[in-house]
Amino acid sequence: MGPGRGAIGGLHHVELWVPDLAGSCGPWGWLLGALGWEPFQEWPAGRSWRLGDVYIVLEQSPALSGGVHDRLAPGLNHLAFTVGGRDDVDRLTLAAQQNGWSLLFPDRHPNAGGPESYAAYLEDNWGYEVELQTG
Repeated sequence: MGPGRGAIGGLHHVELWVPDLAGSCGPWGWLLGALGWEPFQEWPAGRSWRLGDVYIVLEQSPALSGGVHDRLAPGLNHLAFTVGGRDDVDRLTLAAQQNGWSLLFPDRHPNAGGPESYAAYLEDNWGYEVELQTG
């Protein structure tokens, strides 16, 4: 492994095809920035953010076959991010709801993942889910 190269078998990037790039960049840009990701690339149909050697892409591809993401259908259910501790989950959960995210499972928050879990499950306007889990 040389300089600037990821570990063999490590995650290189995740690409999410979104139906509304401009609308998606607000919530995702805020969240990724709050988690320490830096803007990486920008082109007419996409944006990306990077943390270390891994990057996340949002793209509104002309090849989209539909306009709706269903996290309950086969495919991607959610992306999970590690945050510091419980205070970080609480702070980010509150701020996320002011930045385009809705809290999933509010009746079970912050233990929706079980009694040993302390996490927030958030959803954007297009049905993409993220989990903010204590480290």
